[in-house]
Amino acid sequence: MSTDKKLDKNELAALVASDIAPGSFVNLGIGQPTLVSNYLVPEQKVTLHTENGMLGMGPEAHGDEVDPDLINAGKIPVTELPGAAYFHHADSFAIMRGGHLDVCVLGAFQVSATGDLANWHTGAPDAIPAVGGAMDLATGAKDVYVMMSLFTRDGVSKLVKECSYPLTGVGCVTRVYTNEAVFLLKEDGVHVRETFGTTFEELASKMDIPLIRAADGS
Repeated sequence: MSTDKKLDKNELAALVASDIAPGSFVNLGIGQPTLVSNYLVPEQKVTLHTENGMLGMGPEAHGDEVDPDLINAGKIPVTELPGAAYFHHADSFAIMRGGHLDVCVLGAFQVSATGDLANWHTGAPDAIPAVGGAMDLATGAKDVYVMMSLFTRDGVSKLVKECSYPLTGVGCVTRVYTNEAVFLLKEDGVHVRETFGTTFEELASKMDIPLIRAADGS
């Protein structure tokens, strides 16, 4: 699929939500990924986990729905779904580290062509590192999806041959969702599943990694 414009954050979140398999247990990282909760539908029966100790999280809370004690890991007010459960922080991390999550959706500074993830520190002297539970999610989830803008403000691709920033996880990312394309990271290389506001050829000319055109969208 190709569209005539780049996706905004909400359109990208809706796309990620539609790609999550029914019945999955999912964690949404801080930043863009939190928007995914607003586009999951009941028919998917997706159970959201948040690392501060909750299963069964619903969409973001607004207006009278806001409970200051009910927040996700990014301190955003959220709702709860029927059957929601709360537990100790240590139990929450046991879920993450124990391989019980089918998918986690994370933001990133960089992702390598082989699936390495850098999302906790740019290495800049004045930057404040904040790994949180990202390393636990990156190594514990069965699939790691990344949501990010494809290029920096300077036009440099964040999907790179090798990460130059400190790594969060090695070989863990399976899909990269960006405002300009969806990439599938496979053993034989980086497949472009679909593009938005650009073409395969334009992407290939701006990125310093070989790209493979996905023949069947999978």
